[in-house]
This record gives sequence, C-alpha cells and structure tokens, in this order.
Amino acid sequence: MTQTNTLPIQPTILETHSSKSKEFKLSDLKNAIPEDLFQGSLSKSIFYFVFDSLVIVSLLSIALYLDSWLFYPVYWFLQGTFFWALFVVGHDCGHGSFSKYKWVNNLFGHLAHTPLLVPFHGWRISHRTHHNNTGNLDKDESWYPLSESEYRNLNWISKFLRYKVFLMVFPLYLFVRSPKKEGSHFLPNSNLFTPSEKGQVITSTTLWLLMVSFLGFVGFQFGFLNLLNLYVIPYFVFVVWLSLVTYLHHTDTTVPWYRTANWNYVKGALSTIDRTYGIFEPIHHNIGTHVVHHIFSKIPHYNLLEANVHLKKALGDSHISSNESLWKSFWKGYKYCHFVPDTGNTVFYTSDEK
Repeated sequence: MTQTNTLPIQPTILETHSSKSKEFKLSDLKNAIPEDLFQGSLSKSIFYFVFDSLVIVSLLSIALYLDSWLFYPVYWFLQGTFFWALFVVGHDCGHGSFSKYKWVNNLFGHLAHTPLLVPFHGWRISHRTHHNNTGNLDKDESWYPLSESEYRNLNWISKFLRYKVFLMVFPLYLFVRSPKKEGSHFLPNSNLFTPSEKGQVITSTTLWLLMVSFLGFVGFQFGFLNLLNLYVIPYFVFVVWLSLVTYLHHTDTTVPWYRTANWNYVKGALSTIDRTYGIFEPIHHNIGTHVVHHIFSKIPHYNLLEANVHLKKALGDSHISSNESLWKSFWKGYKYCHFVPDTGNTVFYTSDEK
C-alpha cells in the first residue's frame, strides 16, 4: 500500500470540533439566533431576483450594443458571476426560504434555474439529500470523499474528471452524478426521487428541454458564435463559480468526515467551512456564511450574516472558518484532499503527496 501523507493539521480546530460539536443540541443553537432572522420577506426575495435578472439583461444588452472583442472577456466574467448570483436566489427557493408559499418557491426557482440549465426540482431534491446528510461519508450527496481503496480502484477517466477538471463537470453531474452514486437529475424514475416527486421532476426536465431548444433556435437564427459569446462561455463561468464555492465549503484537510456510526446532523453541519469572498460576497448573497446555512437552511440569504454572528458566539472554537486566500485553499484541496482512510469512524482528507 502506498504511504499517505497530509498537510499539517491545526490541532485546535480538530480538537475542539471533534470533541465539542457533539455536545451541541440543535434546539440550543436555534435559541441562540433571534427568531426574526428565520423569517423571510417575500418583497426582499423578489427584489434580489429582479436585481440579478436586470443586471444579466443589462450586461447582455451592453454586449450586443458594443459587439467588441475588447469587452467580451469582461462580459463573460461578469455575466457568469451574476448567473451564479441568480442561482443562489433559486437556491433559496429550493430550501423554501425565498417565500413561505410553496408555489412561489417553485415558480421563482424555475425562473432562476431553468435559464441556467439546472432542472430545479431534480437539483432541489438531491441538494436536500446533501443537507440532510452533510459530512456523512456513506450518504452525503455533494463533494464527499472516497475511501483510499475506492480512490485506488477508480478508472482513469473518473479520476481525471473528479480530481483534475472537477470545476467544469457540474453539467455532467446532473446527468450521471458522482462515483458510488447512480441516477440522473432529469429522469423521474431515478433512485434520487420518491414516486410522489416524479411529476415535479418531469416538470423541471420539460422546462429544461424547452430552454435547450430555445438556445438551439437562437444559435441557428443568429449564429452559434454569438451563442457561444453571449451564453455558453458565461454559463461555464457560472459552472466554475458554483463548483469552486461548493468545493471550498466542504473540502479541507482540517474538516472531519464521519461514517454513519459516528455521524449526526449537528456534527455533519458543523463540518462545513465559512469562507470569505471579498467584493463578491454581497454579489453572491453571502453564501460564504456556510456553517449557519447548513444548520438552518430556512434562514434567507439576506439574514445569514447577522445570524452567523449569533451562531459563532454559541459555537465558540467549534465554528470552522478560514481567512486564507481562496487560491491557497483551492490549491491545498487540489493537492492534498484526494481520499480518506478505509477505516475509522472520524476521518480526514489525505493524499499521496509529500
């Protein structure tokens, strides 16, 4: 067996997290946060949806007007970034924090996600699985590590996709998911869904197909180069944003993962990381405050910062956050977070890197 090595771990984070997080009760953490922060405002939610949508339309209008290769790189980045911001609004819809009305959440969730080629209900349901099983090696849905033996047995294509170009594979994930996970986000008979959810999945998949058809029509009518510049490249900027942010919130050598025998909801939720995104933090609606979001996903995004202040006081040293640069965190994960040991109820990422 190849000898494995890890980066130096921060003992204070690991000791406090692994020893104290199990002492917290969900009810105690909820009581630490003012009740009004759990209450959303439909007008605020719609405002953010409209604001992001108007920015996207405005950027598209400017790009069409200028039609300049000097502006296109700026457009690609800004448009992709606001695609990501709009996705986060739809993410609130998926959690039911956009509105107290289910039909409103479903309506605006589709309006936010369908233009981004995300099947709202299919994604919403698998994302719910992720939140219900965060940090559980056996049941988590997103960015879970493989065991060392599973890693060794991966074929080269899967290893390349998962460890080399993982920031680009979200569209593929929607179709075939990840190693050890079967089922598509588009098919109503997928094992992701219960029989009662099949109709919802069909609705989202149908809207997705209509969006793909519309994009095909636009490319045929106005040229596929225009479609590439105005939509496809910004779309992949959005994909990178989505993948980078979610990866960084769940991937680090200091974060514990639990096998089912040693897992519970609170411990799993506390194994996420708060990250700082600088000027992008308000643009993507403070999703960097990820710990409080995982514990209480019903808190709307515009209340996360204030709720996080109260949660950090309650958690003390058991709250995991990082102020290191995003690129340093990404490189550390890319190089050292490849698999976890085959044995142990609480494990940490490691790799073959020296």
